[in-house]
Amino acid sequence: MPSLTRLAILDDYQGAVLQRGPWERLAGLEKTVFRDTITDQDALVARLMPFDAILAMRERTPFNRALIERLPNLKLLITTGERNRGIDAAACAERSITFCGTSSFGAPTVDVTWGLILNTMRGLAEQQANLRAGRWQQMLGAGHLGHTVEGKVLGIVGLGKLGSRVARVGAAFGMSVVAWSQNLTDEAAAAAGATRVSKAELFRMADVVSLHLILSDRSRGIVGAAELAAMKPSAVIVNTSRGPLIDQPALLAALHEGRIAGAGLDVFDAEPLPPHHPILSAPRTVLLPHLGYVSEENYRAYFETAVEVIEAFQAGSPIRVIS
Repeated sequence: MPSLTRLAILDDYQGAVLQRGPWERLAGLEKTVFRDTITDQDALVARLMPFDAILAMRERTPFNRALIERLPNLKLLITTGERNRGIDAAACAERSITFCGTSSFGAPTVDVTWGLILNTMRGLAEQQANLRAGRWQQMLGAGHLGHTVEGKVLGIVGLGKLGSRVARVGAAFGMSVVAWSQNLTDEAAAAAGATRVSKAELFRMADVVSLHLILSDRSRGIVGAAELAAMKPSAVIVNTSRGPLIDQPALLAALHEGRIAGAGLDVFDAEPLPPHHPILSAPRTVLLPHLGYVSEENYRAYFETAVEVIEAFQAGSPIRVIS
């Protein structure tokens, strides 16, 4: 029967993990929670070397081959969620490290996407700040009143599981929905209530652009200066997928020059976001600290399953193994 002695719980920024799972069932396992993120690999190796089990919070700490090969005591690596592109599964297999995932709850990123869309279009955060400061119904910057989404065009880049759900909400708001991705078909778009268009058409037509792609070599920087230049001056872009999908300098230039109406971002090119990152001072932005998967329901699903994964490993019958 495999024996685990020490579990490292990584990147628990909110100190939420141990309150949202039946951890008391693992009474014989020493649990250490880390609430910060270490990017220096030597320092990370020194921290993780004593542990034979690690629970990673999504992609907050990537595990590439070089890191995995420097952790000789590691037997079990768990990611929250059912996949994690920041962990080298092949390297785990070669080192006889069992790599497992957890269940999740619903699609909380859809909620955050629409929160960003509505706040960016209507300027709700700025209006709340005006109200608290005694400025009742003061208009937004440059005299803007804000825009409704009804009657507008929603452009979905990546019409998969999340993109399709975002599209259906858009239709319920009375929006016309267009979509593009590299492999999207007319039939798949129609099934989600959208019309397939070219990439160039989407950025030219959309009043709201929402990104729902997996980050890969072919999607990195898929929104660049040309795409942003094609957008209407009144249009906004929302990204709840991965920061590097958008070319950062191009986005900053478009915002500072007023060439687009705004950006709602839950993801960034550097996370956690450094305190002096230029996006923090960019105008017409609504920024969130990568909350797409952060919800009470999702965390409970993550950590209840994580305990089950550890119990199954200890019993010699691993579950939810990712290959």
